[in-house]
Amino acid sequence: MNAGRWSMADENEGDEMKLRLPRWLCSASLLALLTTVLIFKNYGHAEPLPLERAIRLALAHSTSSAIASADVQRTLASYRELRNNYIPQLIAGSGLGYTYGYPLSIEGSPPALLDVVAQSSVFNPAQRQFLGAAKIDWHSSELQDKDQRNATIQDVVLTYAELAKWEARIVHLQQDEAEAQKMEQAVSERLQQGVDSAVDLNKAKLTAARVRLHRAEARGNADVLRRHLSTLTGLAVSSIEIAPETIPALPPVASEEDLSEKAIASSSVIKIAEQHSLAESMRASAEHRSLLPSINFSAQYARFSTFNNYSVYFPPHTFQLDNATIGFALHIPLFNASQRARADAAEAGARKAKKQAEATRNQVAEETLKLQRAAEQLEAAREVAQLEYQLAESGFEAAQTRVDASTGTLHELADARAQAAERYLLFQDADFEYQRVRLNLLRATGDLESWALPNAGSPSPPTK
Repeated sequence: MNAGRWSMADENEGDEMKLRLPRWLCSASLLALLTTVLIFKNYGHAEPLPLERAIRLALAHSTSSAIASADVQRTLASYRELRNNYIPQLIAGSGLGYTYGYPLSIEGSPPALLDVVAQSSVFNPAQRQFLGAAKIDWHSSELQDKDQRNATIQDVVLTYAELAKWEARIVHLQQDEAEAQKMEQAVSERLQQGVDSAVDLNKAKLTAARVRLHRAEARGNADVLRRHLSTLTGLAVSSIEIAPETIPALPPVASEEDLSEKAIASSSVIKIAEQHSLAESMRASAEHRSLLPSINFSAQYARFSTFNNYSVYFPPHTFQLDNATIGFALHIPLFNASQRARADAAEAGARKAKKQAEATRNQVAEETLKLQRAAEQLEAAREVAQLEYQLAESGFEAAQTRVDASTGTLHELADARAQAAERYLLFQDADFEYQRVRLNLLRATGDLESWALPNAGSPSPPTK
């Protein structure tokens, strides 16, 4: 944040806007150098971390993104599990055992030296619907993965921008603290000379204490945000040095543009809700179709033994060691009240999911409109705060000029400086609040990633 101000100056070319710095910033270079030395002392030899690199590191390192990716693999495996039911399952084994009397079955099969079974589904209306629902769940998890990616990008950008805000505030408050200490010392000397009163000294001390409070708040918030950025990117805290100039400029908000429709068309949340509704509808249909006939393929081969009393109960000329069966099993449900109740419950769940998708659609439209209007208001509020800060800076410079000309008082200068410092903090807060709402709006309309990662085709850095 530039600590200078814009003011009107009457030069040779007439009235025009020029960038000027107040006199109290004459020693800003020395203070900035001291700040840089302190930062390097605390955080080591850190290299600048551009915003785009921070985002790419977070996407590669984020545990939330890893969880979402694992969920995609899980739903894909569930879909393949149902799809592979149409591929015959081949099972080989042996049913060896001692037989007393008639050779009874072992786990449903007669005793055999070798037993091979193949089974698969051939015609199953319910299975097809369950398969379609699983495929939708798979695509829905991909949408959730994309939404989590946008959430990670938003988290990094907000953390980065807020950290830039607090770091700029720290530099500004260091200058304010030095001036407040000088003022306190000057008032103390004037009190000893009988010029000022004890009340004036307490006011100067209060101003200095407020500056120290703001500086402690700024340092605390900066440390927390730096730690959070370290957690997101996987970098050490001591190696993080942000570069605020790498934050792309936010695009303007057109008040006449209906961003609600754009958000509805691109919202991952709406698409996920609609996919969930469609999957629940297909599951309800599958539960109803479970009451329909189905056909399964089955084949079995068995190599019998001669010590399981087969020759006692079967004539020698009809008994053989090698036996095989191949065919189809037809299942016709005649009465299943439990399954019918399960189908009714699934149908009710599908209706609920449909209404939830409608509610999500309406909620996204309303929230996007609120964000759009809030961004317009905050943009105007930021402009007001900036102008108030510029006016306060102009008042401070005028007070400094009067003091230099011995026509103004030291207390007028202190009041002007305090007002300028307060307006600066208010302007910073207004600016960041606008950035926060604008980023939420970019995510709602699906433009966040293209704004934050303009070079999306370039490879991501390796994970540390």
